[in-house]
Amino acid sequence: MRKCLYPRMLALVLVLMISFVFPRQLLAGHGEKAPMKKAVLLVAFGTSIPEAQHVYENIDKMAREAFPNVEIRWAYTSKIIRKKLAKRGKILDSPELALARLMEDDYTHVAVLSLHFIPGEEFHNLYVNAHLFGQMEGGFQKLLVARPLLSSYEDMERVADAVIKHFPNSRKKNEAVVLMGHGSEKHPADAIYMAMASVFQKKDPLVFLATVEGHPTIDDVIPELKAKKVKKVYLMPFMSVAGDHARNDMAGDEKDSWKSILESQGFKCEAVLTGMAAYPEIVNVWLDHLRSVLKHFE
Repeated sequence: MRKCLYPRMLALVLVLMISFVFPRQLLAGHGEKAPMKKAVLLVAFGTSIPEAQHVYENIDKMAREAFPNVEIRWAYTSKIIRKKLAKRGKILDSPELALARLMEDDYTHVAVLSLHFIPGEEFHNLYVNAHLFGQMEGGFQKLLVARPLLSSYEDMERVADAVIKHFPNSRKKNEAVVLMGHGSEKHPADAIYMAMASVFQKKDPLVFLATVEGHPTIDDVIPELKAKKVKKVYLMPFMSVAGDHARNDMAGDEKDSWKSILESQGFKCEAVLTGMAAYPEIVNVWLDHLRSVLKHFE
């Protein structure tokens, strides 16, 4: 009886060894790779403001139209926003959980699109963690991360042209526009905002870009506004959505908001609460970055 157990035990050991050593996609079809199954993961910081959510819906619509045969899913990087939404009954995954679900659903090729503006800290974390998923045995055959919005001088030119195109029609030639970017003071990519500010200035000397948490700041911009004898300023968010920063830090009534600071300096202010991702020309820059990644799956 004992002798007849050995072949069975040996067979069981071999099966276990094969399952651990060889990725599951290589076992499909007698050694052939599993059929390609593509997906796109759209990753944003997120927003808990219902009025701003339509901007993400615009991105989703354009992505599905551009890539009709690819699974489209979402993830938010902000844990705080995910928790707020969960209390309202709306569940959003983190990028890591979203990737785990895609792996469990047997997707073989995944493109991750960062809907951030710069390759800063959040993009870096996303890239590193996504790369780790891409290295897992038995997981995806290929996983690539597309670049964020401002990744080249060409991107900056396209974005600047798109933003200027959507300035309020009521703006007069001697009136300025101040754009609020997020900024990333402790990350080298924060320098991109300085470069972007220069691009805007070349196209229109009365367009200024400042940041909430980086450089340049609103204090850097005020002397320039005064030097150019500006009387009225339009405030616009240079962010995907007109979320908390736009509604409070930029256009709020608190004394430390940009609107209050500028008004205390004698400027008349008017706020435009529209996120940049509401503009198709901006979204198309992101989608072009995604398109360049998906070509590697062909």
